Amino acid sequence: MNKILKIGFGIIIVAIVFIGGIGIGKNLTTNKEKIIVTDEESVVTKVVEKANLSVVTVSMIKTQTILNPWGGLFYNLDIASTKKIEQDIGTGFVITSDGLIVTNKHVVADTTAKYKVIIGKDEVVEIVNIYRDPVNDLAILKIDKTGLIPVDMGDSDKLKVGQTVIAIGTALGEFRSTVTKGVISGLGRGIVAGSSIGSEKLDNVIQTDAAINPGNSGGPLFDSSGRVIGVNVAVSQSGQSIGFALPINIVKESIDVFGSTGQFERPYLGISYAMITKESAVSNNVPVGAFVQSVITDSPADKAGVKVNDIVTEVDNIKLSESDVVLATYVNKKKIGESVVLKVWRNKEKLELTVVLEKKS
Repeated sequence: MNKILKIGFGIIIVAIVFIGGIGIGKNLTTNKEKIIVTDEESVVTKVVEKANLSVVTVSMIKTQTILNPWGGLFYNLDIASTKKIEQDIGTGFVITSDGLIVTNKHVVADTTAKYKVIIGKDEVVEIVNIYRDPVNDLAILKIDKTGLIPVDMGDSDKLKVGQTVIAIGTALGEFRSTVTKGVISGLGRGIVAGSSIGSEKLDNVIQTDAAINPGNSGGPLFDSSGRVIGVNVAVSQSGQSIGFALPINIVKESIDVFGSTGQFERPYLGISYAMITKESAVSNNVPVGAFVQSVITDSPADKAGVKVNDIVTEVDNIKLSESDVVLATYVNKKKIGESVVLKVWRNKEKLELTVVLEKKS
């Protein structure tokens, strides 16, 4: 006999088997089974209970100069005064037991400020060093503390649209350990993320409808098994429930580079570009590829002869496309000193340029 119990918006199905009361050709008194039902709520709470030991709040301390608009005009007042500002600004998560923490580069972009992290409810620890990735919106924070509990990292190459994700962070720079839940809404997105310090093009990011707010930046995006599969990085200001996270595999590559060198030594081309879609290519009678918008002087691309308005169509004989092969991601996986061959379309002429990758200073 089956009974269905409805509780709130969820449905729990409870199967009750009466021992000895139903004949199915076997004596059920000797075949008892225990059925364990795991609901979605318990999955989330287990992830949160474990994750809270590894998620931290990033706080900024800065002395700000305040101008007095009346100073020196009508009264003998100081023209300026100073004010100490201390504010929670972002989130991070522990990656080693001896004090390495990951966050977004834009969270700790102000080099004139001091930073600290809050572990648990109220343990405050100063940050002794900050390592900023010149390629990705990532930073590693070093604190003098051992015995920390690092997160488990997942594999962002195996993600599927629709799977459950959980975000934890200091929402709005005010509400610590805020938990939101949603699904992966899209993969391989390309966005331009902006802040008060400028903008940055991010390729191959994860889109989610889990609420991502200012203050969530740098915080982890977990899968239902409690593994970090992304780093929350941006939210759409023009839409609703549209947040973005950097894939954790990019973070793992950065950590590997950092672990071997103590710095974020990455190869770079030295160009900024925008992808030309198939539709745009057809309508403008140009090939699909990376349209070069600017070239940094004396960069590897500049030395190889890449010019503004070039269209890079292939890298190492691999065709570039809007979603499948991303130029920046491909270069990030190469080593300093290695070469890549770019096939370039310039004024209806096809060129082949060899670029020797250098370290970005």
